[in-house]
Amino acid sequence: MLIYPLIVFILLNTFVMKVRLSLLNQNIEDIEFNELFKNHEQTIIYFYPEDGTPWCTIEAKDFSENYAIFRKYNIWVYGISKDSDNSHCNFITKHGLSIPLISDPDLLLHKKYNALSEKNVYGGMATWTIRCTFLLDKKWNIIKERNNVQPGNHVQNIISTLWLE
Repeated sequence: MLIYPLIVFILLNTFVMKVRLSLLNQNIEDIEFNELFKNHEQTIIYFYPEDGTPWCTIEAKDFSENYAIFRKYNIWVYGISKDSDNSHCNFITKHGLSIPLISDPDLLLHKKYNALSEKNVYGGMATWTIRCTFLLDKKWNIIKERNNVQPGNHVQNIISTLWLE
């Protein structure tokens, strides 16, 4: 599957925020964020720190391998990180991922869903992505939330929790 960037606009709460996000799929289109998901009964978004790192790769591959189960129940899955479009394209290609990835370089979605943490790294503070997952309804209301997840069994736990298989 060839993957290209897509510019999306996000409607958050009662105000509109123009955000440059890259939803990776085979088409380049301008689309309103709420339009993108209006036909989805539910959506899973998961935040991860960085493309290509061992735990992030395990998690992305696990979501990809189980994507058909989620789609069977009209649940869409999107991975979100601060990585660039090119990084996402390389990550998807290298590992044969089937899930779309969203680039959030300005951390707007990270902030909206409290997916950031401050860490002391070598004597200075650094902002870090919290590995977390949200099940959302059509209007992006949070149905379920998991924070500080462990990639090894995370997707199977979601499937079990939602009684999908």
